[in-house]
Amino acid sequence: MKASMPAGRRRLAKSVVATVAMGVLLAGCGGSPAATPNSTAAAVDPKSAEGAKGDITICGGKDASGIHKNTTAAFHKANPTMNAKYVEIGSSTDQQRTQTVQRLEGKSTECDIFMMDVTWAPEFAAQNWLLDQTPVMEKIKDRLIPSTAQTALYDGKYWATPFYTNAGLIYSAKGKVAKPATWQELYAEAAKAPGNGLVYQAQQYEGLTVNFLELLYSAGGEAVNDKGEVKIDSPETREVLRFMADGIKNGSADRAVMTYKEDETRLAYESGNFGYERNWPHVYRLLNKTKLAGKFDVSPLPSFDGKSAASGVLGGWNFAISAFSQNSGAALAYINFATTPEWQKHVAMDNSQAPVNEAAYSDPEVLKAMPFAKELLASVKGAKPRPQSPVYPQISQAIYKNVHSVLSGSASADEATKKMAEDIKTAQDSF
Repeated sequence: MKASMPAGRRRLAKSVVATVAMGVLLAGCGGSPAATPNSTAAAVDPKSAEGAKGDITICGGKDASGIHKNTTAAFHKANPTMNAKYVEIGSSTDQQRTQTVQRLEGKSTECDIFMMDVTWAPEFAAQNWLLDQTPVMEKIKDRLIPSTAQTALYDGKYWATPFYTNAGLIYSAKGKVAKPATWQELYAEAAKAPGNGLVYQAQQYEGLTVNFLELLYSAGGEAVNDKGEVKIDSPETREVLRFMADGIKNGSADRAVMTYKEDETRLAYESGNFGYERNWPHVYRLLNKTKLAGKFDVSPLPSFDGKSAASGVLGGWNFAISAFSQNSGAALAYINFATTPEWQKHVAMDNSQAPVNEAAYSDPEVLKAMPFAKELLASVKGAKPRPQSPVYPQISQAIYKNVHSVLSGSASADEATKKMAEDIKTAQDSF
């Protein structure tokens, strides 16, 4: 590394090297970015998409639902002077982030657009790796679900454009288990018989952070507030941790969930041996290709003991234009196409993903293909973002490592809560 490299970049670069060498999850231990975003970062000119030509490459994770294959093909058909290619750069979000950081750190021109997780904007913007999309977003944000636009905002500017969003749902065996109003009712019903159990994502990774925060938010708690103050050391955190741990102890949730990510959860539920599954909207399409087709219900996440309103955690993916793209005009043309009201309908109809365009949820064609669209919209609109911070990966690691320690029985709820708060503060202090 050059000696003149900013301290934040040196720390991040070193963490990438360490990640590759040790095989650990970069999403949990990436170093801190430069402390101040570039206030003069180049902004995308909305007019640059007009008459754009040539090839562009979109880099992202595994295209399991086929949404990127479908979008690139449709884009080329509508714009024959341009060709978009989708390149998979990781089979998991953690691998994708590692590969994204390596390319951006090296100022690679390979990728014009990066598919960016909704938590990445502050970190990557602070590194001056993205083009400012504020002029683009100002033109379309009125048709977006407000919470989705917020995921691209950092330091008063928009660094990405939302493509599709996400909020957790409960899939339940129709006629076998009741549709619960609270998490307590769900866990009680799940414990009644071996075939009633719940499966969810509780491996040590981002998915466990999301699953935990869904319950914490619904219980009225929070991790980090809008001012950046750490609020996770609270009675609500302890209550939720005990509740989740008790659920594994008493059989409400299968102990194997501690090794599950999304696909493992889905496959376990597809076996027909469980009553409930917490997963994302795309699972609806996949379940309907199995023997369970027509045999399950879809519901928004329940509330926590009826004390507060039900609340999910906002997920999804955004389009970010690399600061090193050699064809940002064509990249913007692609983003414009993928976020049109018409194509946003296809996001739902063809791929069971959650559109960022609110009008799509009431479209007759969408409702026919996705009967639970209204429930999904309610979940998305009620969902809250994860802590927005340039050191979010470290914050997430602090959460999922300590939650997992309680689920596995290696730490008490009180010990893990205190450690979570300490680890989050340490992460913030490194910025």
